Amino acid sequence: MDNFAYLSMTGAKHALQAQQHTSHNLSNANTPGFRADMDQLITHPVSGPGFDSRAYSAESSVGWDFNPGTMQTTGRDMDVALQGEGFFAVQGADGNEAYTRRGDMRVSNMGLLENGAGQQVMGENGPIAIPPADKVDIGDDGTISIIPDGGDAEELVIIDRVKMVNPAEQDLEKGDDGLFRLADGDVAPADAQMRLSSGTLEGSNVSSVDAMVELIDNQRQFEMHVKMLTNAEENDAASSSLLRMQG
Repeated sequence: MDNFAYLSMTGAKHALQAQQHTSHNLSNANTPGFRADMDQLITHPVSGPGFDSRAYSAESSVGWDFNPGTMQTTGRDMDVALQGEGFFAVQGADGNEAYTRRGDMRVSNMGLLENGAGQQVMGENGPIAIPPADKVDIGDDGTISIIPDGGDAEELVIIDRVKMVNPAEQDLEKGDDGLFRLADGDVAPADAQMRLSSGTLEGSNVSSVDAMVELIDNQRQFEMHVKMLTNAEENDAASSSLLRMQG
């Protein structure tokens, strides 16, 4: 009986955790450049003295979905999307370099280039500062050019270049902030061969329909495990009643 109840209890716990992961993915279905988390439920034996006759289910992360998101034409000059694989380098909240596919660029009130999440975009020598300008242009190789404030409309001044990197996917890990970093803590080198498209934004690779189906499936799994726990309690009560009658 305890085996029955233990399996049901752990199954309900991890079905609820899987529900949380799916909810997180669904909440980012409209986040530019978001990469969905992937997880799975696996069976583990309960080790201890004697034979491993007990098992429990465990929910664990198995990585991230690196498939590209849908490309959306916005017509906005500072919306950029990477062509093919790779990432933009940004500065994380801890001050260290991290990587993202999010390309909705803007100039902050402090004159720094950042994305829609407020993460500062890295250039060749750190965060990119944008002087007062009438226009900011990002070329397909990441070169940032400006028309200085009050300057000649035909005179473009190159000020920096967006750092783009292309590390191997297996070398990356994803943080709670949604940014990727090299697992060994190192910094990825810039890849001069990478190109981007202006006026285009890469969307999230989360399918809202698939995520909703997963939510429903996880909810049914949770309800099934709770029902099994109730059945175990009822069977235990019935067994105790029979033993009392025999006594």
